[in-house]
Amino acid sequence: MRKRPAKDGVGQLTLQIAFPEGEVSHGTGETEANGPAASSAPPTARNQPERKRKWYSLIDKVYALPNLQRAWQQVAANDGAPGSDGLTIATFRENADQRLEQLAADLRAKTYRPQPVRRVFIPKSGGGQRPLGIPSIRDRIVQQALRQILEPIFEAKFSSRSHGFRPEKGCATALSVVDRAIRHGYQWVVDADLQAFFDTVDHRKLIAALNEEIADGSVLNLVTQILKAGVVLPETAAVEPTELGTPQGGPLSPLLTNVYLHQFDTRMVQAGYGLVRYADDFVVFAQSEGEATAALTLARQVLEEELGLRLHPEKTRVVSVAHGFEFLGFHYFRDPRTEQLRKEVRPKSARRFRAAVRARTPRLKNQRKPKARRLTVVRLAKNQRLRRVIADLNRFLRGWHWYFKAVWSPYATPFRDLDGYVRQRVRAAITGRVGAGWWNQRLSNAVLRELGLIPLDEWHRHYQSGQLVAPARKG
Repeated sequence: MRKRPAKDGVGQLTLQIAFPEGEVSHGTGETEANGPAASSAPPTARNQPERKRKWYSLIDKVYALPNLQRAWQQVAANDGAPGSDGLTIATFRENADQRLEQLAADLRAKTYRPQPVRRVFIPKSGGGQRPLGIPSIRDRIVQQALRQILEPIFEAKFSSRSHGFRPEKGCATALSVVDRAIRHGYQWVVDADLQAFFDTVDHRKLIAALNEEIADGSVLNLVTQILKAGVVLPETAAVEPTELGTPQGGPLSPLLTNVYLHQFDTRMVQAGYGLVRYADDFVVFAQSEGEATAALTLARQVLEEELGLRLHPEKTRVVSVAHGFEFLGFHYFRDPRTEQLRKEVRPKSARRFRAAVRARTPRLKNQRKPKARRLTVVRLAKNQRLRRVIADLNRFLRGWHWYFKAVWSPYATPFRDLDGYVRQRVRAAITGRVGAGWWNQRLSNAVLRELGLIPLDEWHRHYQSGQLVAPARKG
């Protein structure tokens, strides 16, 4: 494979949201990929336009056994449910070496065919269900192997306005840019929502976007096969063809999302707009309502007319920061009473939090109501079920807090209401009772703390004092 020049060097056009001079960027400066040379010298005349070089002969890198082994390790670490063939991670692991060698041989001989993905539905916090497509273990390994080869190629061209599923980027970097934009005077926002993005991606346009960098027909054909593998419907087990969309749930899907939306990133950056995008979720900042309206017009042109996507008619709007908008789980607004900027957990995220806590604190069927004298710390500390519930709950709470820790709130206890709900659910899991009663006094906050349940507010104080470190991540 050929080498590409470094992304951040001479010849890159730097476009930034106009923060005051001297503001530290913390690595979140916005750089347009493939920008024109920063030189005042006139361009040298050429007889013929320079031909764009592409990457050739990549398929052998994809099916190379070390690449497949690394892909398998990543798939195994992520665990996950089986695909339409029913094969589990544990079963694949029993003879993984032989399976990987056979997979490499099939890819080399071009006899590999991806299986239809298994359709499952997960509830959406706002109501309704979100469809996911679960590929088989074998197909997940191929997708991960493709991603490992293709991702470094496209990372060299992606705009830094894109933060989703990229090395050294994520929700934290996207929110950092949003925070700084609001603090430094951007008053208007294009608050947009792409409707059913993963179901409306045009395969032909996606392959054309890949072909801008990739000239290996075998790789492009392999991606096409993955896109058109079909879906096994849960009700009838029939296979539904997929003529549009990308399978949301496979390892390759995040990279394909960024490849498809790179054209949108480039056009918005070239026009000078303050875009912040995380996968298919984005906002655009502007100094005036007119500028924000113009940005929305351009976004609609690129996304709907050129890329064939749809902006949600009810969830896409131009709005002032004072009025409020939501992004990546947070609600930004200006408090009308104090005129302070606020950044709080959005209501939908709070509802999702409560649902997750409720699932982790079930009441047992036909649970016997304990007597008050039995609800002592000594007795409860010996209860293995309760210890498991609190340990699982603490892991969830700590990870949740680490994401939402950067709230802007005038209150010293921004998570007090959520703490109250957690304690209510733990009491219900212990006693089988809900609502007010003697058990609330018997199982006081101090007792639950002795049993190991740490309140979110206490974690937040530890974070603010620098005593809290990031929770360990799986894999």
